[in-house]
Amino acid sequence: MAYTTVNKSSSFMNTKLYTGNGNTGLAITGVNFKPDLTWIKERNQTRGHVLFDVIRGATYQFNPNTNATNVAVAESLKSFDTDGFTVGNATSVNENSYNYVGWNWLAGGTGSANTDGSINSTVSVNTTAGFSIVSYSANNTAGATVGHGLGVAPKMILVKESTGSVNDWVVYHASVGNNKKLILNESNAESIDNFMNDTTPTANVFSISDASVVNRSGSTYMAYCFAEKTGYSKFGSYTGNGNANGPFIYTGMRPSFVIFKRTDSTSNWRLFDNKRLGYNSANSQLYPNLSNAEDSGTNLDICSNGFKILTTSGDMNNGSGTYIYMAIGQSIVGSNNIPATAR
Repeated sequence: MAYTTVNKSSSFMNTKLYTGNGNTGLAITGVNFKPDLTWIKERNQTRGHVLFDVIRGATYQFNPNTNATNVAVAESLKSFDTDGFTVGNATSVNENSYNYVGWNWLAGGTGSANTDGSINSTVSVNTTAGFSIVSYSANNTAGATVGHGLGVAPKMILVKESTGSVNDWVVYHASVGNNKKLILNESNAESIDNFMNDTTPTANVFSISDASVVNRSGSTYMAYCFAEKTGYSKFGSYTGNGNANGPFIYTGMRPSFVIFKRTDSTSNWRLFDNKRLGYNSANSQLYPNLSNAEDSGTNLDICSNGFKILTTSGDMNNGSGTYIYMAIGQSIVGSNNIPATAR
């Protein structure tokens, strides 16, 4: 088994804002690393999300808000660059005078062979950040395993069929469990499903059933795997209180990127970051399952060691609602494991 590992003290995830000019070859710099995954959304108007990774290669895009298969668009993301990325003139990434956000992750480059599972995979991994990009070819065998390269069990995995038929994005989250699924491109509540073969991921592999969403014979799949790292990322759940003075969720670091989903009822996914508004309340939200423009309908305070819900919106704080979250940020926890005080 071999794979590439990145071990740097610099940032592993960065949000970049830019304005399109409608011309091909617009270079977006200031990311501070060469991205291995870039997710872009036009902010001003209805336009689909587009996601690119280094294994499939620049120009090959997914749409997180739809079940569409992988497609090559020459004028979308043209290249991953040393300090950012370059886009073409496709309106999804570069419409003149419109504003965009690009979320960028550092993995481990183009990827290497991983033979930990019963299905061989190609893995681009950053073990320090707890993030890997995985490509595998299906064998339609229940109980198959796929190596993810993280060295610890992932807390969240997003899987999408890359070649072959149209299929939903299926999501494993540790707080939901190994016998249920969420769908990234839909508002559905959690549902009983054995796509993980009712098996919790291990430090080396995740398991899959013979379901078409993860293991259709002859198809290739991508999996984006996230492990929890103290002071950098946190994956968990909380219960709403239905009050405008909502719950505080401790993460042990200041979040810079947060995704929410209510799991016990139909509800849109919500996505916040620390750049689009830049101050509290950080209520500039987008919806991973929708092409909607950015809006400011929900209040969220980003604190030095977590986040505070300040809304009665059912998508984030129903009095009996259960929610999962993914939070990535910047470490503020010292070697003595004492966090800074939330503001």
